[in-house]
Amino acid sequence: MNETEEIDLASGLAAFESKHFSSAMQYLSPLARAGNAEAQYRVAIMFQNGLGLVANETQAFAWLQQAAEQNHGLAQHGLGCCYLTGQGTVSDDEAAVYWLQRAAEHKLAGAQLALAELYEQGRGVPIDLAKANWLYRQAGF
Repeated sequence: MNETEEIDLASGLAAFESKHFSSAMQYLSPLARAGNAEAQYRVAIMFQNGLGLVANETQAFAWLQQAAEQNHGLAQHGLGCCYLTGQGTVSDDEAAVYWLQRAAEHKLAGAQLALAELYEQGRGVPIDLAKANWLYRQAGF
């Protein structure tokens, strides 16, 4: 990433955190299109929640997927949740497990908790209470 892109990313993240979502989108969308995973994740969140633009679950899913494929933990967690609920895609428990497992490797408690519930319920994986309990403990429960 060059210096201009670093400045744009910092400006976009600052705008996002300050809830100036239109400005955030102006800074982050070119970076997202250029392949920056953090920008892709933030653009996805804006589309998912209608922040500064009209909510669009399909666009949110597409941006989450691009960031998740670059090993962005929060995007992997978000993508797993999209597969669980069918938000922006078809519901697919096995795909949810895949992405939540990848997110859990980043020590994200929310992903560990969701994955534990899937092991407990046998959704997308065989029921495995020992694995579920281990994941609950990892998530702090």
